Amino acid sequence: MLVPTRRTVLRTAPALATGGTLLAALPAGQGLAATPAGLGRLRENEAALPSITFNDADGKAMTPADFAGKGLVINLWATWCPPCVAEMPALDRAAAALAAEDILILPLSSDRGGLNAVQGFYERTGIRHLRIWLDPRGAAARALGARGLPTTVIVDREGRETARLEGDAAWDAPQFLTAIRRLAGTPRGA
Repeated sequence: MLVPTRRTVLRTAPALATGGTLLAALPAGQGLAATPAGLGRLRENEAALPSITFNDADGKAMTPADFAGKGLVINLWATWCPPCVAEMPALDRAAAALAAEDILILPLSSDRGGLNAVQGFYERTGIRHLRIWLDPRGAAARALGARGLPTTVIVDREGRETARLEGDAAWDAPQFLTAIRRLAGTPRGA
């Protein structure tokens, strides 16, 4: 955790004051409000996806290769993580919006309570479009190099990581849906 010192506060105060003044001078609908939450933290990169395994609701081991030819949005989360909980409704709406395009959202829960914890959460919060995927020991999160929860990794149809975002985001915002479609790539035969 960074602790501000008197020196850093004095050096950054003019910039912060100016930024606030400039932001206030923008017409309504521009500036920070015009960008959906988290879009500025989406880091595009192309990298090989490490070997990861996770379980479906029935306990069957799965890997990203089981979804060959589909775009994937792998979200590492837990029911005890407030930012994770905050973004789940947006992920659910994004899953509904992207399903017809063969782009799947795979929320890998690291809850030690497993299926019961996630199923109860889905029922309480009205999650209807996301399936239950489990990573109770956090092995997939470690293999993906997640530094915290939530972390989301976008995988293209060739099985390569194309982007990553640490923290929560407004995944159902039009700008995010457009970015996911682009990063997942064109469906085969399209």
